[in-house]
Amino acid sequence: MKPIFMAVVIIWMMGGSLAQPGAAAQPDPALDAQTVLTLASARQIALANSPTIKAAQARIAQARQRVRQASAAYWPFLDLNVSARQVKLSDNQYQTNLTTARYVNPQAMIEDPQDYYRGGLAASWLLFNGFERKFVQAAARYGEKETQAAFDDAMRLLLAAVAEAYYNAQLARLDIMIAEADEAFFQRQLADARARRNMGAGSLSDQMNFEIQINTAQTALLEKRRVYDVALYGLAALMGLTDASLPAGMKLARLADKSDQDIQAVDASTCIEYARQHRPDLKLQDFRVQRAEAEVGAARAKYYPSINLAADLAGDRSGSAAIDQDDFGYTVGLYLTYNIFAGGAHQAAVAEARAAQRENQQTLQDREIQVVSDVRRAVRLIQSAQQQLPLQRASAQLAERNRDLVEKEYAAGQTSLVRLNEAQRDLTAAQSRLALALVGLRLAWQQLQAATAEILKVTGE
Repeated sequence: MKPIFMAVVIIWMMGGSLAQPGAAAQPDPALDAQTVLTLASARQIALANSPTIKAAQARIAQARQRVRQASAAYWPFLDLNVSARQVKLSDNQYQTNLTTARYVNPQAMIEDPQDYYRGGLAASWLLFNGFERKFVQAAARYGEKETQAAFDDAMRLLLAAVAEAYYNAQLARLDIMIAEADEAFFQRQLADARARRNMGAGSLSDQMNFEIQINTAQTALLEKRRVYDVALYGLAALMGLTDASLPAGMKLARLADKSDQDIQAVDASTCIEYARQHRPDLKLQDFRVQRAEAEVGAARAKYYPSINLAADLAGDRSGSAAIDQDDFGYTVGLYLTYNIFAGGAHQAAVAEARAAQRENQQTLQDREIQVVSDVRRAVRLIQSAQQQLPLQRASAQLAERNRDLVEKEYAAGQTSLVRLNEAQRDLTAAQSRLALALVGLRLAWQQLQAATAEILKVTGE
């Protein structure tokens, strides 16, 4: 028994000394040292700080330990048993035992209370249980793959959310610039109106009109700034910043007016095929189907007998804890257990596992349909945005040229104040639509990358 005992202990100690999996070390993005926040740096910070990602990493570590637990069933179990007890007989039992002892020796005495000591090792090894261990281990491994896929999907969703928040903030910043330009235009007109009125060539109504327009522009500017601040709070929260606020002095990177993606063609079939191969939620559901298949096998294992090899080495002594070699005995046995009737529990367990398998298969089909829908919707959104952007650029340019012409005509007294106000409103609206189209196209590409899972390998903006 000693060589076997030592071998088991050594193996157990080696297994216990293996490095434990844990959350990977996260890079320090040196947030305070940054002055310009790009989409790439926002993503990096979010992945490093997000509690959602850290929680998903902890779930992966849990799944790995469940695999180790399932693998442990292949090893023998060894238990050390030590006990010490004191037995005090009842008066009646004492007299009975004493009488029995004095049949042999009339001078015999019985020690009461009596101390009993026991020490030993018990080993058991499950040799066969209908392949249940195999299927349980397989289910645990698929469960680990599920958690890894869930982690990848959490990253995909987080990166998509960061991109959406980032571009919403960019849109709000462009709207602020448009509102500031609108206010500046009417401030310039107000100064000219006051100068003309002081010279006796202007009217009070024109001056009051420009003051009203300035108040309107300032009101719009306040609202745009509020929207911008709220967008930054949302972005900072997604980045995992504890105070949900960007450091003072940090600004968003300037949004490029033109990009290669403005005219880049996109093929729906290629994107769908890529999504089918790389979407983490599809992989997760596929692993669930495979885990359900393994659980069916584990449930069916109850129909088979189980065979155990067991050994027990134990020493007993009364009155003294000094157990020596003469106090030890051992038992070795091979045991077979076969359940004949369990009230239908095994059949119900198999039926339940098969129903779960069918459920996961149907869920996988539904998820595949949803993925295709996500990709097609994102592709169509890009195509529409690509068509709209040049039109909005042209409209904004025309609106600006028209406003400049009307401004000159108004200064020369050839058109009305109403026409000037209308031309400026048209320009502001056209610039807002252009900003929306510009940001919308950038965001549409991010949505497509999220729909195909390509976002997981994108590091740039």
